[in-house]
Amino acid sequence: MVLRASLLTERASKKDLGNFSMHIAVVGLSHHTAPVEIREKLSIPEQNMEGSLKALKADEQVLEVSILSTCNRLEIYTLVKNPETGINAINDFLSTYSGLEKESLSPHLFNFHQEEAVAHLMKVAAGLDSLVLGEGQILSQVKKMLRLGQDYQSMGPILNRLLTQAVSTGKRVRTETNLGTGAVSISSAAVELAQLKLGQLSGEDKLFTLETEIVGVVGAGRMSRLLLQHLQAKGCNGVMLLNRTRERAEALAADFPELPINCHLLSSLNQCLSSCSLVFTSTATEEPIIDASRLNSIKRSNFLRLIDIGVPRNISADVDGIAGVESHDVDDLQEVVSRNQEARQQVALKAEALLKEEGRLFLEWWDSLEAVPTINLLRASLESVRREELQKALSRMGPDFSARERKVVEALSKGIINKILHTPVTKLRAPQTRIERQKALGVVETLFDLSSSQD
Repeated sequence: MVLRASLLTERASKKDLGNFSMHIAVVGLSHHTAPVEIREKLSIPEQNMEGSLKALKADEQVLEVSILSTCNRLEIYTLVKNPETGINAINDFLSTYSGLEKESLSPHLFNFHQEEAVAHLMKVAAGLDSLVLGEGQILSQVKKMLRLGQDYQSMGPILNRLLTQAVSTGKRVRTETNLGTGAVSISSAAVELAQLKLGQLSGEDKLFTLETEIVGVVGAGRMSRLLLQHLQAKGCNGVMLLNRTRERAEALAADFPELPINCHLLSSLNQCLSSCSLVFTSTATEEPIIDASRLNSIKRSNFLRLIDIGVPRNISADVDGIAGVESHDVDDLQEVVSRNQEARQQVALKAEALLKEEGRLFLEWWDSLEAVPTINLLRASLESVRREELQKALSRMGPDFSARERKVVEALSKGIINKILHTPVTKLRAPQTRIERQKALGVVETLFDLSSSQD
């Protein structure tokens, strides 16, 4: 990817770049640091994404920004002028958006800066930071973060380069290792949790078939599609599928001709809860659609197991303790995930090596940006000399010098300058320590007196 100097210098002077006063930082929370009741307050749906990006960029500290929002994490990636004040600005946004006081929110937040921020993003894109190790859905979510940042023009060349490389890194990990082979998703873990609970109900620690269960699925989005795939694979004999619009539910059901699916509107939720023994919920609603009041108002013929993989939650916490009802949310999936993690740890070690390599490549590119202003000044200085000397030579040639000959001589002078510049430019941008680069830049600036040409 070619970085044009004009793009880079839109927001930073030569002095800024020389002092590296632009910093990559990420602030966020995930299933590692925050329970679902906190995460759901910081879920940013796509319809709120543009406003959130604009609110963040309104702060003078934030130069570039992108947001990753999933059921298990919210992470805000930024290019900031100062890491401390920049991170404080992001914390202020998170507190305002969630309605939580900073004192109660901050224990759940993490922040990474520069190398750590880059390493974290690579790990996330590869699925190594996911609840389900190696899950594939996170890569599509990182792609979406990149797309939304581009669509809403909240990113510049730095984050665009970083996120693009993170996506290619995620693809590379899945291509060059077996990490993505047979990787389970949140949806498949939810189905396995139901099987495990059935086994535990019978006094056995194994996964039971779903053949005898009367199953309901509320929602017809991507997570529900995955639910139906795994329900069919695990022996489910039929599903009651509920959605806000019948058309979308029927379109989803049509993709599973071998699985009997009865489609209903969301208004049939009480019927679903009264007749089903196992109900999965995955809707985009920001408020619970199932609570104690609803469950207590209907007659149920079966023991009811509820598994909620929505964030924000679709099922209110007040259903806990209702007789004949067992409720689980995404945080309860760890019980299933831990059964599958050990076999994937060895593969993850190989993936970690790839991530370090990709992170190093980005950081080398990032460090090379320090040379861009000096290279531009050097090129401008030599170009000025070339034009001046060319004009003197042409004026001595007189009127008999043809236009074609003038073009040849000008091309010759440009070629000489490019040849002269090639080696120093290559050396200045080559991977090296910051001390070595700054020393080389100082030599070039002194030899060509570039400090005076900057004034």
